[in-house]
Amino acid sequence: MITTDRAVFRAALPDGGRLIGLDVGTKTIGTALCDAGWSFASPALLIRRTKFAKDKAQLVDLMAAQHVRGLVVGLPLNLDGSESPRSQATRSMARLLDDLGPILLWDERWSTVAVERFMIEQDMSRAKRAERIDNLAAAHILQAAIDALVAA
Repeated sequence: MITTDRAVFRAALPDGGRLIGLDVGTKTIGTALCDAGWSFASPALLIRRTKFAKDKAQLVDLMAAQHVRGLVVGLPLNLDGSESPRSQATRSMARLLDDLGPILLWDERWSTVAVERFMIEQDMSRAKRAERIDNLAAAHILQAAIDALVAA
């Protein structure tokens, strides 16, 4: 099941459970995990993209080790809310991951900008920002989603 509707996603997981957040890029997949009670999200493993089967295997291993029950995938929309080629690529990735559990596509506009601003405020070097931005963006996306899921 793939949805953009948080009520539908929540209904698919009536008992909650750990979630994984994904920030899908062309070179990496940033990941983040949340607790079973959907309180807080933390950055996790950075997957450097190679072949899809290897990328998915790494994701499956992480999900199994962390007892993940659902996925939140950042959906990169244009500022006006319309879809772009990156949005379509993300939807395609979600379809390929559909067998891993319920998937919530979450509007990720401004997530990378917010994370980058935070890292600059922390006086983090450009090299460290580049190394950490995808996982922190995944955590930002997942935190926004779980906050909305809990509030619903």
